[in-house]
Amino acid sequence: MNARPRLLYLITEDWYFWSHRLDLARAAAQAGFDVSIATRVTDHGGRIVQEGFRLLPIRLFRRSRNPLAECAAIVELVKLYRRERPAIVHHVALKPILYGSFAAWCSGVPIVVNAFAGLGYLFADDASRGRLSRACLRLALRALLRLSRSIVVFQNRDDRDLLIRENVVTLEQTRIIPGSGVDATAFDIRPPAVDGPIVMLASRMLWDKGIGDFLETVRRLKRDNVAPRFVLVGRRDEHNPAAIRLEQLQRWVDEGLVEWWGHCDDMPATLALATIVVLPSYREGLPKVLLEAAACGKPLVATDVPGCREIVRHGVTGLLVPPRDPAALAAAIDSLLRDSSLRTTMGVAGRETVIREFSVEKVTSQVIRLYRDLLAGHKRGCQETEPA
Repeated sequence: MNARPRLLYLITEDWYFWSHRLDLARAAAQAGFDVSIATRVTDHGGRIVQEGFRLLPIRLFRRSRNPLAECAAIVELVKLYRRERPAIVHHVALKPILYGSFAAWCSGVPIVVNAFAGLGYLFADDASRGRLSRACLRLALRALLRLSRSIVVFQNRDDRDLLIRENVVTLEQTRIIPGSGVDATAFDIRPPAVDGPIVMLASRMLWDKGIGDFLETVRRLKRDNVAPRFVLVGRRDEHNPAAIRLEQLQRWVDEGLVEWWGHCDDMPATLALATIVVLPSYREGLPKVLLEAAACGKPLVATDVPGCREIVRHGVTGLLVPPRDPAALAAAIDSLLRDSSLRTTMGVAGRETVIREFSVEKVTSQVIRLYRDLLAGHKRGCQETEPA
């Protein structure tokens, strides 16, 4: 094996790699891995190359349902893996897990790490129209995860236990590593830099982030004369089936319900403006924005669902409310707006929790240790099968 084992990350979007896996890739390179990034290039390709990583552009679209395009994407990955011959492939999120696992099996990639960033909108949707899709997805995942003999990484126990119950994975093939970590040195506790309170929801503009519930909450609070500034921060994600249409976002802005700041690169400065950070999502892996907000000393209000409850400890770092319950969300926001002392106490507790449990150093060291253990195990396995 080479002195620098080749490690290939497969991630659908370059912006997602940049926001959620850059620190891990940097740590892997510093640990002696030859790092490549296979992703759809939009606006971060130059930055990735400047970091010293090998960039491998691909045409994998998350929202595509065209059978010919999907087959072409799988063939492209098979050719890519056969050409690059990585020692480890690390697939992030559902579609890369499905297609990448098949390509890795076809190409003989020795070590496959499949990392769920959450279980996605299919698992968050309880409507009957999602049941058939979930059943088909469950069967495909079970087959491909076992075919590729991958290690499956979850960000929280709820997601892991669900897929164990549904016989998709076994306990032995899973690991729990909490998200991608936060650089606590980049975030600090600062008082809001503007006059008046701001209640901020920062996420991609998706229905299953609970943004519709947040808007109903805003209407309730405004009717009760609770009138901070309500702010949405985040990009539209047109390749996600749960994307909110631009026209809808603009209507909310025109009604005077919310401000929409769009995508913000400087999250430490953006979150510093908030009084309270809210995420009424229906399901998460481990939302990085809540970790970042906690690192900024912001009190949190989130739904009591997988992922959110990992960082929001009710009454300690924030408040948890039932999902799809605007009345409960409004009451929680109102209670924090009225109690500055509680906001401060929760903010301090949140930052301490991030430093203790979710620092980027702690999380990336767990992943690098996993890589090294898998490489060592593969090497031993090869030696044991060599003829005497």
